[in-house]
Amino acid sequence: MPSFAERVDDYIRAHSLREDEPLKALRRENETRPRFNMQFTPESAQLVQMLLKLMGAKRGIEIGTFTGYSSLAVALTLPPDGKLICCDVSEDYTAVARRHWEKAGVAAKIELRLGPAIDTLDALVKTGGTGKYDFMLIDADKTGYDSYYERGLVLLRTGGLFAIDNVLWGGAVMESSGGGADTKALRALNNKIAKDERVDVNMLPIGDGLTLARKR
Repeated sequence: MPSFAERVDDYIRAHSLREDEPLKALRRENETRPRFNMQFTPESAQLVQMLLKLMGAKRGIEIGTFTGYSSLAVALTLPPDGKLICCDVSEDYTAVARRHWEKAGVAAKIELRLGPAIDTLDALVKTGGTGKYDFMLIDADKTGYDSYYERGLVLLRTGGLFAIDNVLWGGAVMESSGGGADTKALRALNNKIAKDERVDVNMLPIGDGLTLARKR
């Protein structure tokens, strides 16, 4: 028999999830992959979509693309002149993303930059990107989160939005100490953002935890 939490999840999906057909197709394909749990959850994607619509967002950055579910959700939401820069290091995973972007007709809105994300972010700063972006989605190597966050504070405009995934890390971050490098990095970042006067913050128990932070 399903647990109460599972029943709640099923009820929420049945009564609020409106997943576009291109997203459904990609999610079903991802379910055949061994690392399916790396995918951004549909509920998280839908929340981000709503926030971007409310903001009137046009320009964004994604750190960690995997097979493209979150970037596809964002691109479907952006206006025709919107632009999303995607940072990833995997040609294999992002090849799947490219195929689904093309099929959904949103490839023109997405610029994929393969290579270390920190190099891409530093390049954006050097080429005049300071304060020019509406949002940043972070869902990549956990030990790099703090560096991405700090670069994001430079690149985002005032009122810009961070969406940071996996901040609960299966509950491991709730221990006061211990854990591997990923756990320690996430715990430290959570503690930092909680006290960071540069942002307004909400941590939500969606998926494996999603932090929303607005640059002041």
